[in-house]
Amino acid sequence: MMIELDVSLDHTLGCGQAHRWFRKNGSWEGVIDSKIVILEQKENGFECSGIDRRTILEYFRSDDDLPYIYSEISKDERVALLVRKFHGMRILKQEPWECTASYLLATNANVKRIGTMIDAVCREFGTDLGGRYSFPDPEDILRCPDNVCRCRLGFRDKRLVWLAAKVADKELDLQDLKKASYEECVETLKEVNGIGDKVADCIALFAYGHLDAVPIDARIKKRLLEYGIDGNYKKMSSAARERFGQFAGYAQQFLYHGSI
Repeated sequence: MMIELDVSLDHTLGCGQAHRWFRKNGSWEGVIDSKIVILEQKENGFECSGIDRRTILEYFRSDDDLPYIYSEISKDERVALLVRKFHGMRILKQEPWECTASYLLATNANVKRIGTMIDAVCREFGTDLGGRYSFPDPEDILRCPDNVCRCRLGFRDKRLVWLAAKVADKELDLQDLKKASYEECVETLKEVNGIGDKVADCIALFAYGHLDAVPIDARIKKRLLEYGIDGNYKKMSSAARERFGQFAGYAQQFLYHGSI
């Protein structure tokens, strides 16, 4: 199935926002909605197999007006250079539970370690799809919570079980958060043990489409300091949103990708 879309798979899937994609035989392989998905870059988009058109278009946020977004964030000269270099990078729309659990595991870990932990959780609790595994539902984890120790998550194992219990019991309604404002979204997420400002912003951006969210890690802090933006997390995040505007999350991802 051919998907016509202005997108670079390499820059979008290789920029660190999603952790279950890898290159295989010149294509990208990942798992969406418990389906193994194969994507192959073409001149005007990509060939897609394993999933329906509506789902893959939604995943790549096909409704985003990329030329307008790029023009807005390119008012900053540094970002403009990165937009030209990494043209076609898009923000993804990830499923809220998978995104939240994944970024909970991402605390104090590098990209390789994050991928290893997520894969371990999927192998332990997910369904074998034929070489890849589905991302487990909260209930899958809660059926055998003691098995989390097999995944070698360190201090994150209890946090993952706690999160699964809160989501399964609807004490944390991740679907209801789709209706929340950016501020409501991040404040609710930060009530979760293990989710701080940066992780909450990642989830707000990559799962809930708050394109003004600016996750700040060590790389982004360094870039923001070069703009003269300093202070605590809240001050830096607010200043970054003011500088880059309503699509600050896109600007942040270009700055992050350019620093990898």
